[in-house]
Amino acid sequence: MAKAKAKAKAKAKAARATPVKAKPAAKAKPAKTGVLGLRSVIYKVGDLDHAKVFYGALLGRAPYFDQPYYVGFDVDGDELGLDPDISNVQPGGGGAHAYWRVGDISAAWEHAISHGAGPVEPPHNVGEGTDVALVTDPFGNYIGLIQIER
Repeated sequence: MAKAKAKAKAKAKAARATPVKAKPAAKAKPAKTGVLGLRSVIYKVGDLDHAKVFYGALLGRAPYFDQPYYVGFDVDGDELGLDPDISNVQPGGGGAHAYWRVGDISAAWEHAISHGAGPVEPPHNVGEGTDVALVTDPFGNYIGLIQIER
């Protein structure tokens, strides 16, 4: 019995001497009803084959998903989608512009124009090391380009 008491005392002393590591706080889960981040930018297009050629050249890659009802390109983890169903919503500018991150705004502008994009706003600085430009695809959808110096 004395051995058991001595063992228990030693264990209690060791527990007091050993610092307890706090568990890292659990990450708060965002509300399911809130905005979680950009997932897809989907353009309405009247000619899916023409759109695939245009965006394939602009992005320098083939679509990862290619069906008659939708074409999707993976753009470094974000999605650019092409939707040929224009029965309810027509292609063209609707007020909101999605801006795609680029490494060199001038080179991206020239690349887009060389593949048939229409010029809207040439590259220009909007302050704080940020440059933007705006072009249209062959269907009138706006494509924003943005370069942010960090």
